[in-house]
Amino acid sequence: MEGEDGEHVQLDNDRSIYRQIADFIEDGILSGAFLEEQPVPSSNQLARLWKINPATAAKGINQLVDSGLLYKRRGVGMYVSPGAPEMVRQRRMQVFYEERLSALVREAEQLGISREQLAQWILSEDGAPKK
Repeated sequence: MEGEDGEHVQLDNDRSIYRQIADFIEDGILSGAFLEEQPVPSSNQLARLWKINPATAAKGINQLVDSGLLYKRRGVGMYVSPGAPEMVRQRRMQVFYEERLSALVREAEQLGISREQLAQWILSEDGAPKK
């Protein structure tokens, strides 16, 4: 979690800290760094890593508990729920479609780029339109 030299994770000032904590854990679940039925870092560990208040870290963790990605083992800590990687993948695919892909298609339409041309660019090796 922490660099060998004790460095902490940089925060993005454009997003809430607790959401960044939740995204950090989700990224770990998706990448396999945090496996199903295995523990995730505690709010105190995350607070040290991010140099934040443990209550803020706990808020990020609790969001993931509320969404079913994590569960609490009494007296032991938070663990990755069975099926969590697929839940993260499905949710992120939905967000990708709704926010990024839809916006891309709308922008292409405004620029007069056909869906066929857009698909061709996506499928081509270099992807860039010729000048």
